[in-house]
Amino acid sequence: MAVRRTTVRIRRVFTAVLLSTALLAGGTACGSGSGGSSGSQAQDVVSVAQADELAALAAALPAAAEADKAAPTPSPSTTAEKQKFAKTRFVANAGLAAGATYQWIVKPYKAGKFKKGAKGRTFALVKAGLAGAFAYNRLKAAADNAKGDPLLSKAMVPLTAGIESLKGLGSKLRKGEAGDADIDAFDNVISGVKEAGKGAGAPVTDQVPSVSQLGG
Repeated sequence: MAVRRTTVRIRRVFTAVLLSTALLAGGTACGSGSGGSSGSQAQDVVSVAQADELAALAAALPAAAEADKAAPTPSPSTTAEKQKFAKTRFVANAGLAAGATYQWIVKPYKAGKFKKGAKGRTFALVKAGLAGAFAYNRLKAAADNAKGDPLLSKAMVPLTAGIESLKGLGSKLRKGEAGDADIDAFDNVISGVKEAGKGAGAPVTDQVPSVSQLGG
């Protein structure tokens, strides 16, 4: 209950800030010159729905961290049960990282949403930045979960450096400075994690975080 209340407060704050920023941006665009297309002026003005989506993404990281802390720690009685629990947590966290990466980073990048002049570029970049931070956080959690299973832990060792290399890419994406190599870095790490899970009997499938999931 505490996690949900905190997350709701975070979402409300971010929604208010984003809407205020959007209104200011819209006002600036409308007041800068008498000529030009109204469509191009308003192309990056955020809607209420977009603001709510960004707020949900922004709340995802602290919500996930709080959920980790609040999650009950089971006391499996056998080694097999401990390994099963570790794999279950690994699959959940890796799946969320994979889903967020594809939905808000890889997919829009390939569609040209991050290119200068693209309609909605500003908000696509903000979403990518938030998703990048969220994916990195969940990958770190998945790597920690993997330590509970010998085979999975061994398979994840070669990916440690790759996961750590993603730490600052969320900011880079948000600023529009990410290129092919950065997108490939995310894609390659996710592919590696999926392969590690598959080889250890913990297959990972993309789980795109929904607004309700992100909102706690």
